[in-house]
Amino acid sequence: MTRIDGFTYDRLAVGGTEIHVCHAGSGPAILCLHGYPQTHYMWHKIAPLLAADYSVVLADLRGYGDSDKPETDATHSPYSKRAMAADMAELMACLGHQHYGVIGHDRGGRVAHRLARDYREHVAALAVLDIAPTLDMYEATDMRFAMSYYHWFFLTQPAPLPEQLIGANAAFYLDKKLGHWGKTPDAHTPAAVAEYKRCFSQPQTIHATCEDYRAAASIDLEHDRADKNQMLDIPVLALWGEKGFVGKKFDVLAIWRKYAYDVSGHSVSGGHFLPEEAPEETLSALQHFLATALATP
Repeated sequence: MTRIDGFTYDRLAVGGTEIHVCHAGSGPAILCLHGYPQTHYMWHKIAPLLAADYSVVLADLRGYGDSDKPETDATHSPYSKRAMAADMAELMACLGHQHYGVIGHDRGGRVAHRLARDYREHVAALAVLDIAPTLDMYEATDMRFAMSYYHWFFLTQPAPLPEQLIGANAAFYLDKKLGHWGKTPDAHTPAAVAEYKRCFSQPQTIHATCEDYRAAASIDLEHDRADKNQMLDIPVLALWGEKGFVGKKFDVLAIWRKYAYDVSGHSVSGGHFLPEEAPEETLSALQHFLATALATP
């Protein structure tokens, strides 16, 4: 396992699931959540710099990285964003953080959105990187979306079809995902790619991450529809890659303003993997946002 310098690593039991976590720094707390098909290591370029001013917590979502991969069920509820968010709320409580900001990229952004909805008393600010809300993205499906986001429809197929196909050459599949979504050559360091492949190549990880997407296309949509009209009253920052698909297909700020009163944001250089493709721009935007959003009253 490759570690981020200066971070303390641990495994904490939350809700019957052990979560792999690392943390560093002091000051207001922030939780950073990764996306597919990555791990907490995706923050390695900016997390040490954030830790100069904040108590930074990086976690592998359930089903990913070195966190547990719990058994699923017919409803996919163990991999719902509600279950994943519950993990993170308990994790932060275990670390002594009762109020914190959440930064989520890709799948982590969807967990962060649910965390802000279900645990509003604890979440003081939300930053989402290169996503629009799940429900809106599904409802806007057309050929252009389906061609670019084909994995949303592939990974949701009943087991074991996607698991078997991915598992035949998981390293090749991961390389294609990083290359398809990323627009900046060599943005992913060799150490990062090796770490992603080490974790993703495990059959239980492939299955669990498929379950994440199956949940997103079923039980997550039920949860999203149930509270769609409950506006978030916390600051929200939305960032997206200027060369990526999300900003070209969606009016990102307009969509997030249907969910929260105070939304700001802009594009940054590169494609989907903002913290690795444009670390300086992403860090600057996050620092500016957090300095205000987490300022002590």
